[in-house]
Amino acid sequence: MTDTLTKAVSTNGKFRAYVVNATEMIQEVQKRHDTWRNSSAALGRTMIGSVLVATSTLKDDEVLTTRLQGDGPVGAIIVDADAQGNAKGYITNPHVSLKAREDGHIDVKAAVGSNGTLSITKDQHLKTPFTGSVPLVSGEIGMDFAYYMAKSEQIPSAIGVSVFVKPNETVGAAGGFLVQTMPGASDDDISKIESNLKEIPNLSTLLNEGLSNKDVMEKVMKGIDMKYLQDMPVQFKCDCSKERFSKSLATLSTKELQAMIDENQGAETICKFCGNKYEFDADELKQIIAEKN
Repeated sequence: MTDTLTKAVSTNGKFRAYVVNATEMIQEVQKRHDTWRNSSAALGRTMIGSVLVATSTLKDDEVLTTRLQGDGPVGAIIVDADAQGNAKGYITNPHVSLKAREDGHIDVKAAVGSNGTLSITKDQHLKTPFTGSVPLVSGEIGMDFAYYMAKSEQIPSAIGVSVFVKPNETVGAAGGFLVQTMPGASDDDISKIESNLKEIPNLSTLLNEGLSNKDVMEKVMKGIDMKYLQDMPVQFKCDCSKERFSKSLATLSTKELQAMIDENQGAETICKFCGNKYEFDADELKQIIAEKN
């Protein structure tokens, strides 16, 4: 199975809809960061929301960075996502596992907190990147992304994001949907989708049952004729490299670099997004110093 995102538009032009199965992506992230239950759900939901916003609002090689900062124990969550369905992310505190809610679901709000902000910065190759920021309205993340879409993008939207974590802390299913309301949609049209969303089970339950993206789309958009536009792959992808870390080290002062040589005979850098390590020996650090001067 390869993760995919399915795009569709209603034949009456009043809605755009996206459904993504991101199970493998979130499994990869959970392994790389060794996240526990609540951290896995919070980071996974933020990545899924970021992928939905990126693939629905960006063009070609544009990239966005989501920063979700609440007052809960998981701390800040940072995600990069692009229009091609690639995403990477990390969470400040990966080892958060809290008591489940009364309904048995993971308490994401308790992990994220309900006071804070969701900020999305878009690099659209303009002089200055655009940042839209909204206060957290729920801490459950899906509603927070929907609030961002309404306030910053001026597109009323319904967003659902879901991560199912097994008792052994691995990810069993992860996915999401986004429905954008276009000009011309009536209150009746919108209420039809709202009632659909009240009826359908939790999204990760549907994915666990083996439903395809189109099966999920038909439940979300029940009663509305849809035209399917595209299936595109989504994946965890980090673009870190030794060369990029070399450039980062070059921003340090000669004194700081020399201290690394004197004290440790080199340096080890670790990518926050994927956990890959890059070693620099004394000669490589001397070379960086020489190129600075």
